[in-house]
Amino acid sequence: MLTMWENIQVKRKVFDLLPLDTVRAIVLITGARQTGKTTLVKEKYSNLPYFNLDAIELRDQLSAVSTFSWARDVGLAVIDEIQKESSLFEKIKYSYDEGKLNFSVLTGSSQLLLLKKVRETMAGRIKLFELFPLMLSELVNPTGKQKQQITLASLLDNNSIDDVFEMYPSVLLGEEWEIHQSAEEWLLVWGGMPSLIHINNEPDRINWLYDYSVAYLERDLADLARLSDLRPFRKFQSIAALRAANMLHYTELAKDSGTSVETARRYLEYLNISYQNFLLQPYYKNLTSSLVKTPKLFWFDNGLLRQSSGLGFKVDTGQLYENYFASELMKYLRTTKRRAKLFYYRTRSGMEIDFIIETQEGIIAIETKSRDKVTQSDFSALRKLATAAGKLWLGGIVAYRGNKIEKFGGKLWAVPSCRLLS
Repeated sequence: MLTMWENIQVKRKVFDLLPLDTVRAIVLITGARQTGKTTLVKEKYSNLPYFNLDAIELRDQLSAVSTFSWARDVGLAVIDEIQKESSLFEKIKYSYDEGKLNFSVLTGSSQLLLLKKVRETMAGRIKLFELFPLMLSELVNPTGKQKQQITLASLLDNNSIDDVFEMYPSVLLGEEWEIHQSAEEWLLVWGGMPSLIHINNEPDRINWLYDYSVAYLERDLADLARLSDLRPFRKFQSIAALRAANMLHYTELAKDSGTSVETARRYLEYLNISYQNFLLQPYYKNLTSSLVKTPKLFWFDNGLLRQSSGLGFKVDTGQLYENYFASELMKYLRTTKRRAKLFYYRTRSGMEIDFIIETQEGIIAIETKSRDKVTQSDFSALRKLATAAGKLWLGGIVAYRGNKIEKFGGKLWAVPSCRLLS
């Protein structure tokens, strides 16, 4: 199957959020390997010298530059994989604090090593940006020429959920619907790693994801953990991937993967700080009855989730759909630095709602259904929560795979997920 994006360089949402090199700032861009950090900085800061510290010769050369002459000899520059030579942080910090250097761009794929060094040396000086796998809104509008705000952003900016959805056409027609549907299907199956959209052969995509998983274990994990035997971690990663979109129980995870609870916690932290997965915390306000306090586990990329879990690329489940939806919400909120928090909701009596977005004005609750039809019964939990939340309630959504935006009562809407997220 040919992809509609194979000859297009997708413009990333973060591109327009990055500061110009005329402002005073140290910019740090971090994210998993192969998400496009190098392409991004070369495009945004094409006028600046570029140094990739994967080359040991460049590490040696830059390490030899005196702290006192850094601003003169290196100056405004992009330094890729900065964690490879952490001594450079001190030189950049000194030049910046002295007022001799006004701008630098640093990138790296190890969240742990980077942020540890930032906390130690550059607190208060860094403008941090995260680059994730491609988002649905980026695939639907790959060139960035269409400037209209995505539906989710409109929802977060407007206190009236009814006003937001009443301004959109109830259905999309023709090519526009096909683009939205194809983009969502792509992310559900293959995930959002940018290199994959340029591969039109399915076996080659599968091989790319396998090679990425191997490279992740041998490079990123080696940087983080220095494990002499990767087999226990590989097994743990597979077991954890099978638990995507489920509540996290360390005891069960440790038992099934043949590790101790302490090791399971450590391994999961490795996956988290290398941008493979994230934990979604339960909503903390007790609105209906006693709440569970266990987080849920999600993967940032469905393609890598399928590869790691062994689920393959033909399976279509509610679990994979929920994981895709969670990753889209989290990628958008963290990319745009929205002042909104994402949770899930579950009571000890078993009432559960997939997602709650908490804004400064109140909460928006979202249920996901991996089908193309919605009924009144799909809103039962949302109605209970609406009553309990009172003035906090901004509205409820059932996100599904059909084409129609439809109202199901006061502040309750069925919305195609590919339209909500783009």
